Amino acid sequence: MTLVRDAMVRDPLALPATATAREAAEHLVKPDVRGVLVVDDGGALLGVVTESALVSRVVAAGRDPQTTPVGEIAIDALLTVDAQMPLEEAYRLLEEEDVERVPVTEQGRLVGVLSRSVLQRRLAEDEPPAQERAEGTDYS
Repeated sequence: MTLVRDAMVRDPLALPATATAREAAEHLVKPDVRGVLVVDDGGALLGVVTESALVSRVVAAGRDPQTTPVGEIAIDALLTVDAQMPLEEAYRLLEEEDVERVPVTEQGRLVGVLSRSVLQRRLAEDEPPAQERAEGTDYS
């Protein structure tokens, strides 16, 4: 059985809780970054900083992005998956929740990120070609 750990991106970008909102913003301006994961000193996932969180919790609140720690503005990760979860189960979960990426944890520590598009490719690679499946099916 293939597990999430077999398909996840290891060592994802994560900032320590003491990093500043400005540091998070520097990553969020990149087109492929939708959120910056925040971890404590032990690597436990504390949350995620999104553009929306920066606007509402820093800019609109009148806080200084140079001194505001991301640990104070991170929002809870709405969904995480465990590294030991079966890959097909994780795929169904991402489809049901309609999310593109999800943090992967193991005993509370951030260990990776699972991407739905990468997962789709991985699952397609694991399936036998359509012709093989059709020939091996007995409908009688």
